Amino acid sequence: MAKILVVDDEADLEILVKQKFRKKIRENVYEFIFAQNGEEALQKILEHPDLDIVLSDINMPIMDGLTLLSKLPEANPILKAVMVSAYGDMHNIRLAMNRGAFDFVCKPVDFDDLDLTMEKTISHVKQLQETIKAIKENNILKMYVDENVINFMGNKEFENSLLKNEMLEATVLFVDVCSFTSITELFPANTVVNLLNGLFDTIVKEIIAQDGHVDKFMGDAVMAVFRGNYHLDRAIDAGLALKKQIQNSEEITVDDKKYKPQISIGINSGEMVSGNIGSASLKRFDYTVIGDAVNTAQRLQSVAKPGQILISEEVYHIVKESFKCVLNGEYVLKNKSKPVNTYEVIE
Repeated sequence: MAKILVVDDEADLEILVKQKFRKKIRENVYEFIFAQNGEEALQKILEHPDLDIVLSDINMPIMDGLTLLSKLPEANPILKAVMVSAYGDMHNIRLAMNRGAFDFVCKPVDFDDLDLTMEKTISHVKQLQETIKAIKENNILKMYVDENVINFMGNKEFENSLLKNEMLEATVLFVDVCSFTSITELFPANTVVNLLNGLFDTIVKEIIAQDGHVDKFMGDAVMAVFRGNYHLDRAIDAGLALKKQIQNSEEITVDDKKYKPQISIGINSGEMVSGNIGSASLKRFDYTVIGDAVNTAQRLQSVAKPGQILISEEVYHIVKESFKCVLNGEYVLKNKSKPVNTYEVIE
């Protein structure tokens, strides 16, 4: 649902908008908030931080539409404005566009044209919102991001929202490219990087195919997090698919040197903390998960042999009816007071 703020001093406009868009209001496609001038609109923006677009007249008492437009980046940088003006008022229309208006419509308003204009504007705003979500979840700053998004990332409210933490049940998968460090001494640097990136691309595709989230790349290892329904099953399915993909990959030959890619995998599930870990002063954060369940997954991977997928005994009892597993023995894992019984997932 899109939330739209309509700003106009004409009292009958609210009734007209509700009549013209009654079907979309009833179907929860649009929700309208109304204000009679720019000053009231700014208050509404504070009260409704989830607004998507502003539809504003230009000529209004107390605070006109152009002044409101100049204050929108500070009030909510993601909001986009569609301005309404008389057809002959080209001077104000140009001022509005120069001040950042996304689009404009002319009076008398053609409501079909207005609907299309709002749909286009809402689509643009939703893309910006998805970009921010991607930045938050993946710690990736997309190229050519709207400058207002960059400004929004720098403000205190956004910074505080990134620092919010939560507890969740999830599954972590660690996959390591075995013996990769040793080949850095055998192959040229460009060959090493291209080879590793190619392997990572294969790994990432299988993780995404199971609705997993790539948390980070660590040297020649990848950490992935699976959330939501059947997160543990999906993580193991991803691990099995990865194992098969890498086993079926061809041996790599450069000059007289050969390398056959192999991976080892550790998977663990449980409660963990999710949040942005990093430095507020540097504005550098890593949106990640931490906790004993995460550490155990990494340590299971560290003791897994090439081609193995290891899980703990606790996880085994959860998935033993869905996956074929074999006892793999006990291992002393770092920061664990007792040896951990491990199982290898076969299929």
